Amino acid sequence: MGFAGGLGFAYNQVFIMPNASVSKPSASHVRWVICALLFFATVIAYVDRNVLSVLEKTLEGILHFDSAQYGKMTGAFQAGYAIAMLVAGRLTDRLGTRKAFALAIVFWSLAAMTPGAATSPATLGIAMFLLGLGEAANFPACNKTIAEWFPRRERALAIGLFNTGANLGSMTAPLIVPGLVYWFGWRVAFVAAGATGFVWLLFWLKIYARPEQHRKVSAGELELILSDPVERIESVPWARLFPCRETWAFALGKFLTDPVWWFWGFWLPRYVQGTFGLTMKEASFPVTLAFAASFIGSVGGGWISSAMLKRGKSLNASRKTAMLICAACVVPVMYAPYSKHLWVVVGLVGLAAAAHQGWSANLFTLVSDIFPKTAVGSVTGIGGMVGAIGGVLTQVGVGYVVKWTNSYVPVFLTVGTAYLIALAIIHALAPKLAPAKLD
Repeated sequence: MGFAGGLGFAYNQVFIMPNASVSKPSASHVRWVICALLFFATVIAYVDRNVLSVLEKTLEGILHFDSAQYGKMTGAFQAGYAIAMLVAGRLTDRLGTRKAFALAIVFWSLAAMTPGAATSPATLGIAMFLLGLGEAANFPACNKTIAEWFPRRERALAIGLFNTGANLGSMTAPLIVPGLVYWFGWRVAFVAAGATGFVWLLFWLKIYARPEQHRKVSAGELELILSDPVERIESVPWARLFPCRETWAFALGKFLTDPVWWFWGFWLPRYVQGTFGLTMKEASFPVTLAFAASFIGSVGGGWISSAMLKRGKSLNASRKTAMLICAACVVPVMYAPYSKHLWVVVGLVGLAAAAHQGWSANLFTLVSDIFPKTAVGSVTGIGGMVGAIGGVLTQVGVGYVVKWTNSYVPVFLTVGTAYLIALAIIHALAPKLAPAKLD
């Protein structure tokens, strides 16, 4: 099912405006339609940001930059992401997901087009900075939406499902960008990617409302959505969130592991092309295949913890067991830079990417496990900001490591150990995953 077909399905499932005057259905599954919308928004975000990684070798000859300058460009995206993430999370809590997401996707879709006007490494870096500012709202808005639309026992799976959009976006960019460049030129590739966000916006405004207000949500589905214990509804100020150990358990987990996914997204095409002497077109299939493997992890990681919860295991054991399995599956990627076989590298990176997505599904879910719904966007924003700061340091650092050593070995060794260290920190700060004490 293509992008337009998937959104068309969602439109047919919830055809009317959420506040239209109609009777309630006897049964419904609107929450999964909402999850599909989040999935497609994430696809668009990752296509937009990965156009640069696919074109990097091409633009290197046109705009004249080296690996260190490329690291600064991708670091500029991460810097914008870090700056806006904190504000995006808070605004999502203040404005609500419907308004906040609509404003964000308008901004980031316009920003995604601006690299097409770049004339130098500096202007390309500025364009990527603006894109980072806009895309920062995606995960706080998605995570808050899941907290509002899904009971706790379904959240890890729902997050895993929408997060597969990152995989599809990362796969789609290397498949479609070479064709766009061939037929229309590299500038049009950026513009075309950015324009898809406005298509998504039409469906979002037509379909989305809170479950209590949505005319297509049946009484039975609403009862399921609201089946968890009643939470406080007042706003939680930052002053109570920043000192909280659980906030930093999430944030430091993001700091250590988010940069790994950014590394795959921004550097994997370049690594494959440079290491194995492939053209942009030749590298598109192995890169796509590596990201395709991550579908399994994104859904599987969420499924593991959800299945353990349904079988009576504790929340603490369920989430951390799933995260430990994912962390262990990343370790073998440390062998990748020593391998001279393309498909061995693809397999190892694919396993690590799948493990990251399973890890990420559970890490995001920790926020709604521990914090009230009114704080989910803010805590996600704080963690996202800290993770993006780690991304800035990593992008710039990788650029210089590659330039000075002409080797990726230190990078892969760091990647292989990051998740186990992160899990140890999370366990130390939140040993029981008990509700955060915010009073």
